[in-house]
Amino acid sequence: MVGITELFFKRKKRERGEFPDIYQYENLPNKLKVQIVYIWEESLGRDFPGNKFEPPSHNWIYYNNIYTILCKELGVFEIGGNNRERSLFERIANYFLNENDIDICLSIIELIAQYMEIYVNSEYSANFNFQEKINELNERFKENGVGYQYENKQIIRIDSQFIHSETVKPVLILLNQEIYKGAQQEFLNAHEHYRHHRYQEAMVDCLKAYESTLKIILKKHHWDYKDTDTADALTGKVMQNGLIPEYWLQYFKSLKNTLTAGVPTARNKEAGHGQADELRNIPDYLVSYVLHMTASAILFLVKAEEQL
Repeated sequence: MVGITELFFKRKKRERGEFPDIYQYENLPNKLKVQIVYIWEESLGRDFPGNKFEPPSHNWIYYNNIYTILCKELGVFEIGGNNRERSLFERIANYFLNENDIDICLSIIELIAQYMEIYVNSEYSANFNFQEKINELNERFKENGVGYQYENKQIIRIDSQFIHSETVKPVLILLNQEIYKGAQQEFLNAHEHYRHHRYQEAMVDCLKAYESTLKIILKKHHWDYKDTDTADALTGKVMQNGLIPEYWLQYFKSLKNTLTAGVPTARNKEAGHGQADELRNIPDYLVSYVLHMTASAILFLVKAEEQL
């Protein structure tokens, strides 16, 4: 099954530095959409609904679920034209290729990726490697200069490939343990709010994820804390209990001050209180900073706890 091929024209573009290194978030280029449809075809394949002589293809039920969910959530009876001779794959792909609303397009990509994972783990296990296809999807986003990735069963927005690879992705992997599920969901919620420009909610969920991680570590080791403790108090308690080596104490006191002055204070000052009669204007770069600060803090805490 063909993945990404480094053809001559792509090598030359890379040599000339023509691949975009600044992401945009407003539209999906038609080229990217076509490449994504190829990924669907190479993984889920094309479906056959069956007739009186032949049963439906094994993948038909998955496409039927996808098609039904999309129609229901969009509030329509059909998508991709009313030609009943077309397969569900063709109708979904046709709708996707002609849809201009990026949020709807990303929703389709996310939904189909979720069903790709279900399908590959089914008794009719398809002949494709799910993670390779997701890696290809994410690489297609990147090479087309579109700032989104599929991680942990959902589409998230990214601002920097380096920061995403070195900080955000490792945090998602570390939090993908049963004990950290609550913190992981709050962190993903923050990214979802960020993608939809709900900046206050994103900042609130950053704080929740940070505080949840601290409480999980404290509870795991039976260290004393109260549910009402603030992020500042919780950070102090993990330090008091030796999560941070003593010879690094002064350095991490500074880190604690940065974190409690950054993530929690930004939340408390901007989103945590009533707004009277005016909406606060929180810039996206501030939210991006808080997201990455939160990711770095959680990454440190979980890694440090693993060494105890």
